[in-house]
Amino acid sequence: MRLLADLMSSKQNIIVIGSGVIGISVGIALQEVGFQVRIIDEQEASQKASEGNAGAFAFADIVPLATPGIIRAAPRWLLDPLGPLSIRLSYAFSIAPWLMKFWRASWSDKFPALMEAQAELMALSRSALERQAALHRGEALLRREGQLRLYDTESNFLESASYWSACKEFGIGYTLLTSRHEINEIQPGLHNRFEHAGYTPDWVNVCDPKLWLRNLNDRFLSGGGFVEQRRARSLSFSSNKVTVQCDDGDLYCDFVVVAAGAWSKSLAQTVGDYIPLETERGYNTTFDPGEFDLRTHLTFADHGFVVSRVGKSMRVGGAVELGGLEAPPNFERSRILLSKAKQFLPSIDPIGCEEWMGFRPSMPDSLPVIGASRKQPKVVYAFGHGHLGLTQSAATAELVRDTILGKPWPISSAPFSAARFTRLSSI
Repeated sequence: MRLLADLMSSKQNIIVIGSGVIGISVGIALQEVGFQVRIIDEQEASQKASEGNAGAFAFADIVPLATPGIIRAAPRWLLDPLGPLSIRLSYAFSIAPWLMKFWRASWSDKFPALMEAQAELMALSRSALERQAALHRGEALLRREGQLRLYDTESNFLESASYWSACKEFGIGYTLLTSRHEINEIQPGLHNRFEHAGYTPDWVNVCDPKLWLRNLNDRFLSGGGFVEQRRARSLSFSSNKVTVQCDDGDLYCDFVVVAAGAWSKSLAQTVGDYIPLETERGYNTTFDPGEFDLRTHLTFADHGFVVSRVGKSMRVGGAVELGGLEAPPNFERSRILLSKAKQFLPSIDPIGCEEWMGFRPSMPDSLPVIGASRKQPKVVYAFGHGHLGLTQSAATAELVRDTILGKPWPISSAPFSAARFTRLSSI
């Protein structure tokens, strides 16, 4: 514990790169143990990846995207440019190495350990959220209304048995529903095609992800933190300091946390860590639903999208497009999702539709990178959460804090290490 004593003997300063929900949560957690924290971000708009999501703390989503057998289904999805998983043809060559690692993660010798690691992080995330909400007046911004996971057909429902078995194994409560009556008791107004579903009562949503982020930001500022608009270009090191080289001059700190979401990869490369981070492009539409009464978070499992409440509005979004950071949005994807939502919820009357596209930083094994750089212990990573950034933000903040303090983690750190993708790694 000498490192902890040394750190606390003088107020050291930390720069966090990234002002989304991961970066703000990390900043608060470090403030609480006495660090002086400055958060920098290229532009305020970068927060929108945290503001524009479905607002779900998806603790039940413990199954990695790269499930065994997914490669058999992938060609059918990938050939459909508006399907639940697609790759832009112009990006196919660039993403090929990532896809090979994604495929390898789905093998039976890898998948169970990845799911166990995800489940451990989710359990920690659940308890960390409760601590965060209690400390920072977040309870009023939460909706504890559960999630309804819907299936088109009985055969699809039966094929989902492995998902529900995993939930049972890792202590996630659920009830399986096999009639329209049971489903309508939880959510009236669904199309009568839906006769099979699973309900997870402990699922939590935020009332509005923008308000959640704003609340955390206000708490960070009131604790003496700073948020500045700067673009970090690279990181360099002297004997006892980290230099963050920005467009408008250099910044110096004792530790730096890279939490820049989809833009983290290039910063890690300046340290000497080559991490296979890619970008899922997520689409959604937010609108006034008219008289429709949405009572729970809806997941349409066979179509890869969700419906949630955001304030007084409804948000329809999801699907995965692998297309990098540069290509323009294809909002036809969000229109397809809205069209399906109108079929599945016949009484909604969308008014004032606002389309959005955001970047999800994704690893091929579905696990984020959390912990110290394998090259420089004064650089700590916190990125790669895919569509689970909000869900895992409070736990990630605690793990980053413990890493810098030199404290042991409450879960195994190896599955989240930046070193897991070295050339010597088998994945």
